[in-house]
Amino acid sequence: MLIERPEAINRIESAFRVHPAVALVGPRQCGKTTLAHMITDTEPDFSFFDMEKAVDRRKMESPEQTLSALTGLVVIDEIQRQPQLFETLRVLLDRPASSTRFLLLGSASPTLIKGASETLAGRVGLVDLAGFDLNEILDNHWQTLWQRGGFPRSYLAPDDASSALWRENFIRTFLERDIPQLGITIPSESLRRFWTMIAHYHGQVWNAAEFARALGTSEGTARNYLDILQGAYMIRVLTPWHENLKKRQVKSPKIYIRDSGLLHALLELSSLDALSGHPKIGASFEGFAIEQLLSSLDTRSASFWATHGGAELDLLITVAGKRYGFECKYSDAPGTTRAMRVAINDLQLSHLWVVYPGSDAYGLDDNISVLPVNDMPRLINQLVA
Repeated sequence: MLIERPEAINRIESAFRVHPAVALVGPRQCGKTTLAHMITDTEPDFSFFDMEKAVDRRKMESPEQTLSALTGLVVIDEIQRQPQLFETLRVLLDRPASSTRFLLLGSASPTLIKGASETLAGRVGLVDLAGFDLNEILDNHWQTLWQRGGFPRSYLAPDDASSALWRENFIRTFLERDIPQLGITIPSESLRRFWTMIAHYHGQVWNAAEFARALGTSEGTARNYLDILQGAYMIRVLTPWHENLKKRQVKSPKIYIRDSGLLHALLELSSLDALSGHPKIGASFEGFAIEQLLSSLDTRSASFWATHGGAELDLLITVAGKRYGFECKYSDAPGTTRAMRVAINDLQLSHLWVVYPGSDAYGLDDNISVLPVNDMPRLINQLVA
């Protein structure tokens, strides 16, 4: 089954209107190669190189000779395996009147981001790609997306057991093969313990000292582990918002497992029934809703807000100069709370939405509304229109 991804293709096409090269980055197995083939299917002139294939690596032993004569769209998959290509691409992209475009695919890594940002500065647009989101799946299938996550082979698996097995194998391969390929020498079991701890702290404020004590390491080592998983798109570190208010505000970030399916695998929850009785169900729903909102918005101006007095807001975004807030509640019929009203007043929110797993949207106040999780794409389209 092939799921169309028009929003991702639109982001790539928009980047090409500004830059001669686009780097499509994200975790392994999130669908980058399939998306590239969708794009080349509409291109009359294209070339495709996969740096995991020995024959293509041999072709790139003389990269300028191989690439300079090509026209149309040139796709280079897993480019982080050949970082020396960035210097050649800089020369090719600076050719006057060249119409050749380059689509660079790679798993998120320090090498890829550094090469694209520094060597190709001003010549390449960066487009992030995660797994499937609510824009791309069938209506009313959000619970499957929540339980299994957005990685295509997990979401499209024939049954829950197959999906759970795929995610467990993905975690093992990521730790034992992908991390060492990034030049990171950390025992896989140590990083898995840390990743599992993050799953149990999913949706909570980061405390380096607490993680260091539990792992028997230093705070610096704990932060290094966090940076590795964040850079590989496995973890979202949501920064706190604070401004000059007469309140003590939380200034440490919150941590989330970005893909809800991987969260459930790390917590050993292989079905929706198992998730329904777990104490982390509320935090899981919160992380899922936040990730879907940020995926649809494609924004970097996102944060949470909390005070030591108990007021908090799960997500604060700014769109066209206006501030909007989101609270995520795994509840049948959420209502207003004092914390919501404090957030509206202190942060001067234009509106606050309470995202919940139900199917009916309804208003709670002039500037507070309840929003079904399945309706989030529609709302986001209205905000950015």
